[in-house]
Amino acid sequence: MKSKILLTGAAGFIGSHLAERLCSLGYTVRALVHYNSRNCWGWLESVKCRDKIEVVTGDIRDFDLVHKAVRGVSSVFHLAALIGIPYSYQSPEAYVETNISGTLNILQAAKDTGVRKVILTSTSEIYGTAQSVPISEKHPINPQSPYAATKAAADLLAMSFYRSFNLPVTIVRPFNTYGPRQSARAVIPTIIIQILKKRGAVRLGALTPTRDLTFVQDTVEGFVRAAESPKAAGEIINLGSGTEISIADLARLIADCLGRSIKIESEEKRQRPEKSEVERLVADNAKAKHILQWAPRYSLREGLDKTIGWFKQNKDIYKAGLYNV
Repeated sequence: MKSKILLTGAAGFIGSHLAERLCSLGYTVRALVHYNSRNCWGWLESVKCRDKIEVVTGDIRDFDLVHKAVRGVSSVFHLAALIGIPYSYQSPEAYVETNISGTLNILQAAKDTGVRKVILTSTSEIYGTAQSVPISEKHPINPQSPYAATKAAADLLAMSFYRSFNLPVTIVRPFNTYGPRQSARAVIPTIIIQILKKRGAVRLGALTPTRDLTFVQDTVEGFVRAAESPKAAGEIINLGSGTEISIADLARLIADCLGRSIKIESEEKRQRPEKSEVERLVADNAKAKHILQWAPRYSLREGLDKTIGWFKQNKDIYKAGLYNV
């Protein structure tokens, strides 16, 4: 039997895929899900191994709840966070409380209970617009949104616990993950749903920024290898493909996958403030290859085909005409 793992953010996009993968590998999964009065477990409701997962409902900001959830596990995958960049402009305090204080709760509880490994989820957004490419883990930290600033702070907290208390933390820094179950606020679901529902022109934010896109199954594999690697403690590791594509070219590629022709429009309400837009992201994944023996298996076209297939079957749960902040 493999060990018991706590997975925070398990009801979300990446978290639910990671829960499935961990179950398939024989781990016992305890999932921390944000409490709601409907007793809804988010995307965990649709995973095949749902009945094998121990679900704990609560709030990552509640230290007593977090401490109780951490007891008895050997490792923690910490994915719980507020992640929408546009909403962070409206409610930065909520991001501080969840992304910084919530992470502090996890780190403190893990230190108190002797957890053997903590995998912390970071984001490529903390680099800001690339000052050199590809972006290695040594690239300057330059957050350009309240969301990115809180994630950078969480990373610094985690490394301080590694250095101060020898807590075995690994920071996994995914670039832009996409795939089935992703929120409609993200660019790929936005494009797919607008095309599938024939909303006329595809309306997006800025069209020229580039992103490094990784299919969710590849990202999940990177998390697993980070947890299992004896060399990963104290390391920050990028997970990205090492290639980039502009938002406009991405929309055209998705349209091609669907066999459609499209008109693309940039809407002001979907654009970030000028100084907050991250213009270019492309990962240097050499460290992941060296320490984790990890590299993406799915090409962008392969990942998009799988993603589009899922959205075709589930398009009615998304509101194509509503801009999700």
